[in-house]
Amino acid sequence: MPFSPTTLAILYLLLAITLFDGMGLIIKHLTPRYGAAELSAYRNVVGLIPSFIVLWRSADWHAKGRQLGMRQWRLGLARGVVLTFAQYFFYLSLGILSFATAATITYANALFMVALAVPLLGEKVGRVRWMAVLVGFVGVILVTGPGRDTFTPAALLPLVAAFCYALIGVTSRLIDSDVPTALINLYSSAVAALGALILTLATTGFSPITAPTDLFWIAAMGTLGGCAVLVLITAFRMAEQSDLAPFNYFGIPIAFVLGWVFFDEAPWNELFPGALLIIAGGLLIIWRERRLKAAARSAGVQET
Repeated sequence: MPFSPTTLAILYLLLAITLFDGMGLIIKHLTPRYGAAELSAYRNVVGLIPSFIVLWRSADWHAKGRQLGMRQWRLGLARGVVLTFAQYFFYLSLGILSFATAATITYANALFMVALAVPLLGEKVGRVRWMAVLVGFVGVILVTGPGRDTFTPAALLPLVAAFCYALIGVTSRLIDSDVPTALINLYSSAVAALGALILTLATTGFSPITAPTDLFWIAAMGTLGGCAVLVLITAFRMAEQSDLAPFNYFGIPIAFVLGWVFFDEAPWNELFPGALLIIAGGLLIIWRERRLKAAARSAGVQET
C-alpha cells in the first residue's frame, strides 16, 4: 500500500535528520585536523549544488521567468551572514562537546523562535507558549550545566548557534510569500559560503589536506549536508510544518546513538533530564500552535 503524502514527508524528515547527523559525525571526525570555519566553507560550497537543483525543479520559478532577484534581497543576504555564524559556532562545538550534547542544545532553536516572533513578527504569545519556552530553557540550563563541575563555556556555543538558526527561521517569514523557497535558500547558501571563506582566512586559514582519505570525508560531509537540505525541503513541501515538527525531536535519540556507536560517548548525566524538558517545551509549543490553527479554521467555517 503506498504511503500517504504526510507519512512520506515524515520519512523524508527522519532521513534528513539522519543525514545531518552523519554530516555532524564527519565534522567531529575532521575537527582535530581542520578548523570549524574551513569545514563550514567546504560544506557551503558543496551545499550550493542542491540549492541550484531545488531551484531548477521549482515549477513556480520557471513560470515566473526564472528570476534570480527578489525585492528583499538585503534580508536574504543578511540571513546568509547569520547562517555563517550559526554553522561556525555549531561546528566549533562539535569538536569540543560530546556529539549528542551539542546536537541536543541546538534544539533550543524552537524556543528562541517563539521569543523572536514577538519583536520581529509582532505576534502575540500567550501564557501557554511562554510557559513552554520557560520549561524548554530550564532543560537547556540542565544540559549546559552551569555550576556543574563538568561545565565548560563551550556548551554555550551550540546555544548561540540555536539562536542564529532561530533568527534565520523567523526572518524567512518576513520575505514575500511569492518568492520560491529554493531561491531564498540559494541566497543564504551563497552568502554563507562566502562568509565561511572570509571567516576561515580571518581565523585559522586553510589547512593543507595531506591524507587522501580526508578528501573523501570532506566530499562526503558536503554531500550529506547538501542532500539533507534537499530532502528537508522536499519534506516541508509535502506536508504542513505542524505535522512534521514533533518528529524533529527524534534527532536527539538518533544523535545519542550515533555518538555512542562512533565515538563511544554516552553522556547520560549531561542530557537527562534536561533533554526531556527541551522536548516537552517544544512539543507544548507545537500543540498550542495546532490548537490555535484549528480554532482559526473553525471560526472561518462558522463565518462562511
